[in-house]
This record gives sequence, C-alpha cells and structure tokens, in this order.
Amino acid sequence: MDFVRYADSVRAKLHMGGARLPVVIGITAVAICVLVAGGAGLASVLAPDSAFTVEKVDVSQEASGLEGAAQNESASLFVHVGGSVVRPGLYELAGNARVQQAVDAAGGFAEDAAVDAINLAREVKDGEQIIVPSLQQANGSEVPAGADSGLPAASAGSAFANGKVDINTATADQLQQLNGVGPALAQRIVADRQANGPFKTVEDLKRVSGIGEKKYASLADSICVG
Repeated sequence: MDFVRYADSVRAKLHMGGARLPVVIGITAVAICVLVAGGAGLASVLAPDSAFTVEKVDVSQEASGLEGAAQNESASLFVHVGGSVVRPGLYELAGNARVQQAVDAAGGFAEDAAVDAINLAREVKDGEQIIVPSLQQANGSEVPAGADSGLPAASAGSAFANGKVDINTATADQLQQLNGVGPALAQRIVADRQANGPFKTVEDLKRVSGIGEKKYASLADSICVG
C-alpha cells in the first residue's frame, strides 16, 4: 500500500530503523491529522468573518440633488430694473437672485430712492420689472404711470368711484380721508402697491402691514378697486 511505503520511507529518513513499522505508521497518521487540523484552523482565521459585511452606500440620489442645486444657481434670468436707480435697464442675474442683487446690478439706489418701499429679500422672477419708487412717490405726492409699476396715473377725480376711495389710484393724502387711516398707514398702502402691484380685490388691502381683520372691516364699505 502507498501509505505503508510512505511510512517505511519516513522511518528510514528519521533513522528509526529499529522501530516497528506499525509504530511508525501510527506516528505518521497522527502527524498528518495534526497538519490537517492546523491547516483548517488557519483557513478559518484567514477567511472573511461572515459577521462583518461591507455596506454599499448609494450616493446617486445625493449626487443628483447636488447637481440640481448647482443647476438652479447657474441658471440665469432677465429682469428690468427701473425707477430710482443709478442705471435703469435690462439685466441678467443668477437664477437665485434677490431684489437686492437686481438693484446692485443697476448701479444701486439713486439719491431720492425710497429704499424701504420695496422688499429687497424677495426672490426675482424671470421677465419681471422692478420699479424702485422715489421718496416723493412713496409719500404719495407723485404717482408714476405704467401697468408694471402697479400705479396708473391718478387724478383727484379718478381716486373716487361711487363715493368710495379707489385704493389703487388714491394718493396718500386721499387715503387719509378713510376712517382710521393716518399718514403712516396711507404711506404703507402706497408703498405696498408700488412694490407688489395693484390690489386685485379690496381684500388684498389686508396684505398691508397694520391692516388686520378689524381694520379691514371698518374700511371695506368705503373702498374699491379700479
């Protein structure tokens, strides 16, 4: 048998000529078992532990979100800036620009600009017109013409209709004829329609700071929109 010949060869190499062949065979078998067991243990140590796994992270959605944000920031829009600015005209702005950036592009405010009459933090929309009113316009002593500004030219007669005050055309002085409307509130009404456009309904007057439900109720029967 091959195993017997292998054992006899081992006895010769180890100079165990005096040892009986069965003893050598037993020693050889034990040695082989030890080697096999040791090899299996080493393999188990080197093999990956099934308890530890590599988690795959899907970053496709996150990358897509970042790409979309970059596109929004890089997209451009066009806006017409007019009124009391240094250089009125058409300007190209970043897609996430605010009114302040539009005014800056037009060279900043002119000396007579009513800076607080417009919302500088508002996000700009493509194709819109931004009109910066002057101090005289904000005070109601001068009303600019033009549909985009939200203030059609007004006269003393056109500010009243059927005994009611037209909140879209009345000057600050004319608005003060309304019950409970003083100079400060009248100026806020004028400034609001300059910044946000004409009132579409009389209820839109509630968007003006200082006009709540009670104040509006006291004015509703005295006002109209042209």
